[in-house]
Amino acid sequence: MKIPMTKKGHIQLRDELDLLKKVERPKNIADIAEARAHGDLSENAEYSAAKERQGFIEGRIQEIGGKLADANVISTDNLSTEKVVFGTTVTVIDVDTDDIKQFRIVGVDEANMKNGTISVHSPVAKSLIGREVGDFVEVKTPAKTIEYEITRIFFED
Repeated sequence: MKIPMTKKGHIQLRDELDLLKKVERPKNIADIAEARAHGDLSENAEYSAAKERQGFIEGRIQEIGGKLADANVISTDNLSTEKVVFGTTVTVIDVDTDDIKQFRIVGVDEANMKNGTISVHSPVAKSLIGREVGDFVEVKTPAKTIEYEITRIFFED
């Protein structure tokens, strides 16, 4: 199954994969060799830690490789900002509190609320997609229903 991803998200994953393969893996191999040189491996904490790190690095390399293989990189170059679509950044106003929020709709692996990016599968994104500036949308959360007014739709670089 293809996973939607922005160009930026694809580049970040590719960069992380390169770092793991070209920097982290060779450093870890050197750490293992150095720990081995210290003798008895059964009581060698450095060796155990380096082997554990090796497992993490190799697992992450496999995970990222799979994500990149399944990625459907969606270009926003020729898309309109008339409607909310994957990759757009949307500015909204909470109708009840007048709080202004901004969400960028991205793939699952790119989503990070701290950075204002939300998964295309999230309730907020689902309620925004296909809407236009001036539209009101209701988002049902476990705690309450929030009503937003869309004030701006744009693409970030």
